[in-house]
Amino acid sequence: MKTEALAKIALTVLVLAAIFSNSCTGRNTKAATYDFTNITRGTIERTISASGTINPVSTVRVLPQMSGKVERIYVDFNDYVRKGDVLAELNTDMLRLRREQQHATVVKARANYELQLVNYQNQLLLAERNFISAFELKTSETTLNNLAADLAVAEANLRSIDTEINQFAFITSPIDGIVLDRRINAGDTVVDSSSSTSSSIFTLAENLMEMQIEALVGELDIAWMHRGQAVRFTLESMPGRVFLGEVENLRMIPAVTNNVVSYTVIVKVENTDGSLLPGMTCAVDFIVEQSRNVLMVPNAALRYQPTSLDSETIAEMIFLASLENMNSEQQQLAIEAREARVQNTGASSGSNPSLASLMMGGGAGMMGGRQFAGGPGSRQGQRDNTPQIVMRNIWFMGEDGRLYVIEVQTGISSGTFTEIYAADELEGKQIILRERI
Repeated sequence: MKTEALAKIALTVLVLAAIFSNSCTGRNTKAATYDFTNITRGTIERTISASGTINPVSTVRVLPQMSGKVERIYVDFNDYVRKGDVLAELNTDMLRLRREQQHATVVKARANYELQLVNYQNQLLLAERNFISAFELKTSETTLNNLAADLAVAEANLRSIDTEINQFAFITSPIDGIVLDRRINAGDTVVDSSSSTSSSIFTLAENLMEMQIEALVGELDIAWMHRGQAVRFTLESMPGRVFLGEVENLRMIPAVTNNVVSYTVIVKVENTDGSLLPGMTCAVDFIVEQSRNVLMVPNAALRYQPTSLDSETIAEMIFLASLENMNSEQQQLAIEAREARVQNTGASSGSNPSLASLMMGGGAGMMGGRQFAGGPGSRQGQRDNTPQIVMRNIWFMGEDGRLYVIEVQTGISSGTFTEIYAADELEGKQIILRERI
């Protein structure tokens, strides 16, 4: 029974092909010239493009801790500094005058305190002999405490001035790094960081050997971003050179510009040769999927449809080509479905709306009942393993000068080329790219 069914299917296919061949005689009469291309093997990627800015991983802004006039500057742009190195020095002439005044205040406060201390000790002895009242003793003690507080305040103010002279007047580096920006010159007046008008006078980068790209990715593409994702980027200032990196972090705070929502993606990059400079603009490609050593064709070849054939002939050719990718059970179902549609609706015999579902339904091979020898190559970045079968048509010119079509399953697309799953013997085959106008 099974042998008879297979024989019946084979006979039906041969009859259809013969009928189609006879029906095509004289139809392919319209002269046309073509641009051809070849099925090639290589690596294909699906990427998401964005633009970004290169910045140091960590920067520190240095603000002055006191107000004053800049006396000296010890570093300049691009100088390397170590933690504690003096970057600039402020003038301390007025501070030293204030220190002298405050020192005199301390001396006076200490003298008053020591005098009152002697007086209190005498008052204490008199109180023990009941020569003075308790109120007089308490008054003497209170005066002593007040003078002790005045002395403490005077000494604290003196230490504050000493700190400004010996520390705050010298603006030092808080980290080991490089000077990216210097916004002061000798003679300028700076304002201490507690003021609302204060601004940074130096900007330091901790390490320029490791940089990061801040790229804006649209909300429709952000779902494809993940930590560790491979990234490729180029710079206008270095044409022909390609740099590599990987996604370090995704910032969840959206940036809205003209009602367009974007998210910042941080890309970590190495800068061992120092060619990447802060502020550079780069074009970034996030690699979403990648297939290596696979067959691929230009997208234009998949979009091509001959104008020299009518729609019924094209549909018939595509139907016959689709049978080649099915097992015997699927072929029988497709032929029976086609015959039923012709009988019930009078539709074109080539109409075949559900071949992909048939190919999903039977057999263990990738194409339902047939495992192509070419198969998919090494693939990276695919987010799920659910088969998404998309069938496309490739047209070529036979040795007899007539048009033929094969149906292939497509994989990922780079926008210019598309991966196809087909037999290895198709590698290098010449196919039609487009018709010449």
